[in-house]
Amino acid sequence: MTIRRTKRPRKGMTAAAITTGLVLAVAGCSGGDDGGDGGAKSGDSSQQDGSGGAGGGSVDTDKVLAQVKGGKGGDLTLTINSAQRDSSGFTTFKGTLKNEGPTVAVLPGWASDESELKDNGLSMAGATMIDKKGKKRYYILRDTNGHCLCTKFTGGFEQGETSEWFAQFPAPPSSTTKVDFQVADMPSATVKLSGE
Repeated sequence: MTIRRTKRPRKGMTAAAITTGLVLAVAGCSGGDDGGDGGAKSGDSSQQDGSGGAGGGSVDTDKVLAQVKGGKGGDLTLTINSAQRDSSGFTTFKGTLKNEGPTVAVLPGWASDESELKDNGLSMAGATMIDKKGKKRYYILRDTNGHCLCTKFTGGFEQGETSEWFAQFPAPPSSTTKVDFQVADMPSATVKLSGE
């Protein structure tokens, strides 16, 4: 009799714990934007590979906002072609990366040091956006599975190869009109943000 009475509350507690877990999981998947938190997450994973959504799409290479050279021997050229703040609270950078060196470039250090983003591999996950006016550093957005909202490259860059990329961050306050973009050992680049 005592055993039965003991087991019933445990079953009830287990059911309550499972229900609570499911409610939290659904709430977590709904995503959302909290404004200026550098560690903000988005529930939209459709943009993680640079092929669709607000982050994907082609790059307008006719307009160059900034260009920096770095990597081993200064053989990599990172070009920023757009830096757009949108009404959803995101800032999306788009551009190209070109290997002008004599050998394959493997982009060491481009993956993020954050444990949540460690599985993104060769990508723009390690990029940061710095608001000097607001004295704040923003990190790449990621979905609820830890996938960065940025381009993931498929391998090393062959000599002369050019690849398009994008990286998405929380938007800084509207009073901030210029930010610095930086990834890995590449020099930082100051760019002016545009609106929708």
